Amino acid sequence: MRPIISITSDYVQSTGDPEPYLRRIAEAGFTHVHWCYHWFSDFQYSPYEVAQIARWMDEFGLAVLNIHASSGLEKVWGDLREYVRLSGVELVMNRIQMAADLHSDVVILHIPEPPKGHNSPDSEFARQCFRSMDTLTQFARSRNVRIALENMSWDDYVLLDAMFSRYSPDVLGLCFDCGHANMGTVGIRELELRKERLLAVHLHDNDGKNDQHKIPFTGTIDWGYLMKIIAASPYRAGINLEAMFSESGFNDEAEFLKASFRAGRKLFDMAVAEINSSSSERIVHD
Repeated sequence: MRPIISITSDYVQSTGDPEPYLRRIAEAGFTHVHWCYHWFSDFQYSPYEVAQIARWMDEFGLAVLNIHASSGLEKVWGDLREYVRLSGVELVMNRIQMAADLHSDVVILHIPEPPKGHNSPDSEFARQCFRSMDTLTQFARSRNVRIALENMSWDDYVLLDAMFSRYSPDVLGLCFDCGHANMGTVGIRELELRKERLLAVHLHDNDGKNDQHKIPFTGTIDWGYLMKIIAASPYRAGINLEAMFSESGFNDEAEFLKASFRAGRKLFDMAVAEINSSSSERIVHD
């Protein structure tokens, strides 16, 4: 039984033909893919495109770990303009349906950055977000998909925590992006305070100043501390890397993927060791 080790599908590019990159991901040893194509766009997937992705997954022996939904460019689910908000809800629903069709149970979503002065849970922006999430959580629950809201580098967790208070963990949780946290004021401790809501992880490294998406162990993140927190959480879905080839220092794509896989395997082993040191529970294998 192999450990679940995943990497983002857009490690080179976020648009265009994904087939050659999926093939290389499989050849490097990864078992799963974090689908991140079109993560910041108004692109909607057709059933024909989703069916082709499913065929690629079967051909290469991969599975979709989770899908990064888009908070949209002109279709924004937190927008103050109602027609824009409703269009944004439709965009996220497209990704939720896509996840269900590809046998994935988690969709990852950014809260749109609030307008200045609108980060309070009592603001009109927050009320728009709640209106949208009321619809999205109902739609997700009907398809056995959960929504994981991602922490951002600008995040003060006010709106995230308001969301967690409003919606139950069976349908809404946290995607912890350690690179974003490493650039923030609280850092990885943010996860320790909210680990019970952890549904997904974006694991990559940086220097604490810029969102560099480097391979783990090549920046300043304290991976021992982070894996200890993850191991203490309910999360057991495996290791997911969000490292980018352009930021890796590698000139050869295959070598980048091999190095990324080795880092993912090391993180997996660290998590297993932490779990086994505290209990007899074991991390999920496929």
